[in-house]
Amino acid sequence: MGAAGVVHAQYAPPPPLAPFPGFLNEYLRKNDPYMNQWDFGGNARLRYEVKEGFGIQGVTVPVASLDFRDNPANTSNEYFMERIRFHAGYTDKWWGAYVEGRSSLVQSDERFAYANNPAVPGTIKTKGNGPEADVLDLHQAYFTIGNHKEFPLSLKIGRQELSYGEERLVGAFGWNNIGRVFDAAKVRWQNEWFGADFFTSRPIIPEDGRFNVENDYDWFSGIYATSTKIPKHLFDVYFFSRNSSPKAVAAEPAPQFPQPSARDIYTIGGRFKSSPGQIGNWDYSLEGAYQFGDYRDLRLGATSARLTQDAFMAVLQGGYTFANAWATPRIGAEYSYSSGDDNPHDGKHRTFDNLFPTNHKFYGYMDFVSLQNIQDVRGIFQLKPASRLSLAVEGHGFWLADTHDNFYNVGGAARGGIATTPGNNYGLNPGYSAFLGTELDAVVGLALTRFAQLEVGYGHFFIGDYVKQSLSAVGSRAADYIYAQVTINF
Repeated sequence: MGAAGVVHAQYAPPPPLAPFPGFLNEYLRKNDPYMNQWDFGGNARLRYEVKEGFGIQGVTVPVASLDFRDNPANTSNEYFMERIRFHAGYTDKWWGAYVEGRSSLVQSDERFAYANNPAVPGTIKTKGNGPEADVLDLHQAYFTIGNHKEFPLSLKIGRQELSYGEERLVGAFGWNNIGRVFDAAKVRWQNEWFGADFFTSRPIIPEDGRFNVENDYDWFSGIYATSTKIPKHLFDVYFFSRNSSPKAVAAEPAPQFPQPSARDIYTIGGRFKSSPGQIGNWDYSLEGAYQFGDYRDLRLGATSARLTQDAFMAVLQGGYTFANAWATPRIGAEYSYSSGDDNPHDGKHRTFDNLFPTNHKFYGYMDFVSLQNIQDVRGIFQLKPASRLSLAVEGHGFWLADTHDNFYNVGGAARGGIATTPGNNYGLNPGYSAFLGTELDAVVGLALTRFAQLEVGYGHFFIGDYVKQSLSAVGSRAADYIYAQVTINF
């Protein structure tokens, strides 16, 4: 796990009114102190979403559904999701075990579970109940050995979440109704100077109606180290390796998460962050990463030559909290940049690979954008009027980093490919404006009880010149998003 601590740059729901270990744990531990070694419980999350102006993947009737496309395209989708997780764990002095099941249910979602567009040989277009449905499956199951109080080395092996830093590059994707896990082996070295994870893994491919299996042809490995020895700061350094063979893209017939083309991409980076409360009312962080290796761009064909990876990203954020004012308001700003490709035919690939992020927390709650070929200027205003109530209002301005490259969706797919009819779709349009548009978000969170939380949000995307030009022949429109969510721990 990366450095802990308050993350200032994103909305966080209010904490429970009091620590809550779960109903069954409370009962068992009250009657028998030896039951403290056991952990039984889970949580249920219910969310209703309304989307207007969003592309519905797989829907082509009466015409292709695209983000921000106007009538007669179907860009209206409303659905209800429930995610239930239930776990059992045991921790002894030198070892532990944990098993977690998951049920991800969806009603009325018009999205295809797997749209297969553009088509990938060996895979099958699947309607199902949408890409976030997976009725019953194993979420985590791992075994741990070690005790850092007495020995610096520990081991964690099995199906597990990987989460590092703020999850910009590697995260659990918790907003999604399924989430993200890996079959992984992780060794942790921890001492008074630093803690470091050394891991190798294969990502799990969700498929509703089938037991979720790992992608045998997609390896993700790395080192993530964190030190707190710099006064008042946290310092992270990392190295990630993603090695995917040509078979990875079609490892399963109907993957509900995008699977990678052939690539050997190496990411080296670091993050420098102020420790919470250590520099007065100010907070800031700086993160940057560079990528090298090679990459097969499927826009050029499934058997095209691999391109040399040469890409980077940088994020700078900061804020100030008025600690003595009513509702402790915080104002903040953030700038994110990720490189794009200025020429897909020159043998180099300069589009940053976003890896395995939790993008929902950073680039707009409407989930239109990933950290690929993008510039995002973000303003943040947060209030905590009461201990159980929080409010956040955010604004984003989005520009392409390079108009010779695509506008990528939140999952990392290039909208429109390389060649499209001008004004009829997205694609490579160097002569268009780089301005994608602005997004305004508002989120309210309320801790109802010590075991239940309510969250409500609204977002509006004002389209910019790039979108208008890309869809000039078919018509474009703004987008709206509303959601209401209840989380119950048990």
